[in-house]
Amino acid sequence: MKKNMNTNALFREILDIVDELRSDKGCPWDKEQNHDSMKSYIVEEAYEVLESIEEKNFVNLKYELGDLLFQIIFHAQLAKEANLFDINEVLLCIIKKMKKRHPHVFGDIMVNNSKEVLANWNKIKRAEKKDKSILEGIPNNMPALVWAKRVQDKAAGVGFDWDNIKDVVKKIEEEVSELKHEYQHQEIAKIEEEFGDLLFSLVNISRFLKIDPELSLRKTIHKFIQRFTKIEEVIKKMKKKPKELTLKELDQLWEKAKIT
Repeated sequence: MKKNMNTNALFREILDIVDELRSDKGCPWDKEQNHDSMKSYIVEEAYEVLESIEEKNFVNLKYELGDLLFQIIFHAQLAKEANLFDINEVLLCIIKKMKKRHPHVFGDIMVNNSKEVLANWNKIKRAEKKDKSILEGIPNNMPALVWAKRVQDKAAGVGFDWDNIKDVVKKIEEEVSELKHEYQHQEIAKIEEEFGDLLFSLVNISRFLKIDPELSLRKTIHKFIQRFTKIEEVIKKMKKKPKELTLKELDQLWEKAKIT
């Protein structure tokens, strides 16, 4: 880490850079952008941050966090130009929220564990938003597994949850049976519905196991890619193509890849 770096000066500099990019003499591309045109970039940068964390590539994480921060500042600049708000108001909002949501740190509320912290957090959040439903306010454009877990967490917060993991396992078995039944009838809409029910139940069991379903699936995908790449390397050395091998031969290579 570099020492003697002035955080205020650095933050001011990046604000000035974004302001310059959007100025009349700035970058033509940056001047053309708006909130809608920049949506995909902020999502992309967030996933690149996630990838760096998963790979424990902290050198890369430093750069990716900077890219994500740039997106936030850019959107704040767009809002400033439209006389909506500026970066100072963004900072004030999050400062106020964090202090209010952590009364056990910045107030006189006493808590004994993280479970009580989350319960208190949700209580304060509901009081702030005054939603008609506890499920309101959950963004529906997030990845489906993340969305499902957020919805289930919210419902569980008011007692709408399974008593134990055995009940969830029983529900999964039930959903598998229903999926098999609909598959036999070949009704696509029904098959899709039952498959969705099965996935939703699997997210439920992830909560009881205290694992993140999205991160768990991402790890499995990474693992699959690594093993499949090994198979491709072996097949390449055989001077063949994957399609030239039988499923049995591919499966044998897969089993070898699992132990190497």
